[in-house]
Amino acid sequence: MNELIELQNGSDIRGIAIETAEYSANLTPAAMRKIASGLIHWLKKQESGKSNKSLKVGVGRDSRLSGETLKEAMVTSLIEQGIDVIDFGLSTTPAMFMSTQFPEFACDAGVMLTASHLPYYFNGVKIFSPTGGAEHEDIVTITTNIEPIIGVEQGQMTHADLITPYAADLVHKIRQGIKGQPEKPLSGLKIIVDAGNGAGGFFAEKVLEPLGADTTGSQFLDPDGSFPNHIPNPDNKEAMSSIQQAVLSEGADLGVIFDTDVDRSAVVTKSGEVLNRNNLIAVLSRIILAEHPGTSIVTNSPTTDHLKVFIEALGGKQVRYISGYRNVINKSIELNQAGIDSQLAIETSGHAAFKENYFLDDGAYVIAKILMLLPQLQAKGETLEEMIAELKQPVETQEVRFKLEAKDYRPLGERVIADLSTIQVSGWTIDLENEEGIRFKLDKDYGSGWFLLRMSLHEPLLVLQVENDQMGMVVPVLQKIQQFLTDYPAVNQESLLALLK
Repeated sequence: MNELIELQNGSDIRGIAIETAEYSANLTPAAMRKIASGLIHWLKKQESGKSNKSLKVGVGRDSRLSGETLKEAMVTSLIEQGIDVIDFGLSTTPAMFMSTQFPEFACDAGVMLTASHLPYYFNGVKIFSPTGGAEHEDIVTITTNIEPIIGVEQGQMTHADLITPYAADLVHKIRQGIKGQPEKPLSGLKIIVDAGNGAGGFFAEKVLEPLGADTTGSQFLDPDGSFPNHIPNPDNKEAMSSIQQAVLSEGADLGVIFDTDVDRSAVVTKSGEVLNRNNLIAVLSRIILAEHPGTSIVTNSPTTDHLKVFIEALGGKQVRYISGYRNVINKSIELNQAGIDSQLAIETSGHAAFKENYFLDDGAYVIAKILMLLPQLQAKGETLEEMIAELKQPVETQEVRFKLEAKDYRPLGERVIADLSTIQVSGWTIDLENEEGIRFKLDKDYGSGWFLLRMSLHEPLLVLQVENDQMGMVVPVLQKIQQFLTDYPAVNQESLLALLK
């Protein structure tokens, strides 16, 4: 049996790299050697006519404890099978894509070893070609065609610094995006970075400081795969609280936080307001709609109804689509191909991809777009908060995750969603502008808001998100859901019952 199949995780590969008391390791050096073989077969299919010896692969890693060992196994296997390899060492996911774009490297594939914000014992593989990130079907090809290629001349390995040219490219783009293209447009501004001990610590020294910013007070910049301070995740309350406190205590003008591999980010304003999730989407929407009036912005499904109102008031259109960063990116690409301008694809988790930037989900480029605007706001005496002042904030929100305790869990989850769509409750109306799970609009005895029940992308979970503009109206919705789910004993309601105590 091919054990790599269980490592498929949508458009990535992900698994347990460090054995724990609870989990056995399945993303091992042996598995990495097989993945290397699959990568070569996939590349030769992509680059029809190229021999092994003419292919070049760049490999990088984030700060995870298992990264170096897994990288060595992959690199060794690639070289043995005739592939030239550039070892970029500590890198970021967006930078690894750019290794296929920068002419000094011109890699046929960029491979990043990361498991994003997951606990230290996880690791994974993200793969890029010059045309973009691997899709689900590409990962299937890679994990099912793992026969090693023998009898070829060995490839060569070189080492290179990718982060410095990647950072220099960002600096150049930020300068270009500011009127007059000043050398140090951030002079006089104090901006602190929280890298969460991931791979994003370079941003302070190599991007902000050359632009003139004071980065004193930046925290957790040193790579440490045990993540001793907080989870490196801009969607995590503890992580956001940490950067929020740092901004306020340092009197900074802006705080920037990245996830482990820097494909996601968020910011904290001078007053301490957190700009992530719906707020970040709103800020970026205002920026992109000023540049591209009328454009369509693709988001994942669990965004607030108020975001749609906000975007439409600016003359844009929101397209809510299926969760998963590749899904929203591909939907945006699809719209453009159909002649509908779509400049931004973004998830509430912080994954954001701009058409102008290869539709690459790049957390550092998100910050770059905000930095391009910052001097202009300072000159006018305006703030980032004012940019989204018209975005109404819900009074109550709640997320509940239900574990599906069935071996074949997906049909169970889909049946629950299908059955819920037939429920008749006064004050519940199905929202037809929804392509994932089932979404209801709420009124009458259930306040004013919405809820969404959907399947988790990769885990045996149903995810419920509820939002209301009237205090005390979330609980009645949860109570009704709890009653409905009693007919499904394989849906574990412990987390919901704890909220209703």
